[in-house]
Amino acid sequence: MIFDHRGQSLRTGRAGVNGTSLHYRTGGSGPALVLLHGVPKTSYHWRLLVPKLTARYTVVVPDLRGLGDSARPSGGYDSATMSEDIAALMAHLGHRTYGVLGEDWGAVAGYQLAARHRDDVHALVFAEALLPGFGFEDHTALTEENVSRGMHLWHLGFYFQPDVPEMLIAGHERELISYMIKNERSYPDTATPDAIDEYVRCYSMPGGIRAMLEIYRAMLVDAEQNRQASQKKLDIPVLALGGSAFIGDRNEEMMRFVAHDVTGHVFDAGHDLAEEVPDDMAAVVLPFLDERM
Repeated sequence: MIFDHRGQSLRTGRAGVNGTSLHYRTGGSGPALVLLHGVPKTSYHWRLLVPKLTARYTVVVPDLRGLGDSARPSGGYDSATMSEDIAALMAHLGHRTYGVLGEDWGAVAGYQLAARHRDDVHALVFAEALLPGFGFEDHTALTEENVSRGMHLWHLGFYFQPDVPEMLIAGHERELISYMIKNERSYPDTATPDAIDEYVRCYSMPGGIRAMLEIYRAMLVDAEQNRQASQKKLDIPVLALGGSAFIGDRNEEMMRFVAHDVTGHVFDAGHDLAEEVPDDMAAVVLPFLDERM
């Protein structure tokens, strides 16, 4: 469960949107803010940050298409389609305008959401992500620089192969998820047993690993979508957040290719800011949102 600032659990529900079914949680009051998690996580990733937001914002915390307790359709794992899922969900919940906070693949979908729904999204927080089409692919190469900086994303090529990853990962979801999450953090102990258990539960369900892999396999489609969207830069304010031990200030560099008004901040952390440094993250995110929403 995820709790608000009063210790009350967020409301939970399902919505049939954009040809799929999304599981979501919502709570708080004030302007709407949607939080989009990455991989291999679920909406549970936001449990430590949400109580710091709900006194000022109505948060919507969905499981992305194919992940968590959302449905696992056969297709639609490109970031534009996933962004349309969220746009439809926010409309379904009655939110005409809102802010977007995304991390990892959720940030990639969040960028597409902001680019495709420019009248609806008032601010974007883009955390610890690389945009396909703007350098993400470069980190798949086995080079001395990528290895020394901890940014050799070896798993991308592996995930792209059909069928073989599903065969090798089946029965080893806990080992893969634990390794990926802990290896990408400055503070591995923040990958608490309850979080690992929740992530393993969801990715071990039928279609869980397939859906995760399909997100990676859509990366070349994402790249073209991002290049097309970038032809008209975002006019909304963007806060680009990085962890010094992982993507760092490259979040800000990347956002400057696609947005006019970009502010950057780098934390002493790894890849999973909302679980590693939630207090520090809130201290940066809240003033940004309060001034712009």
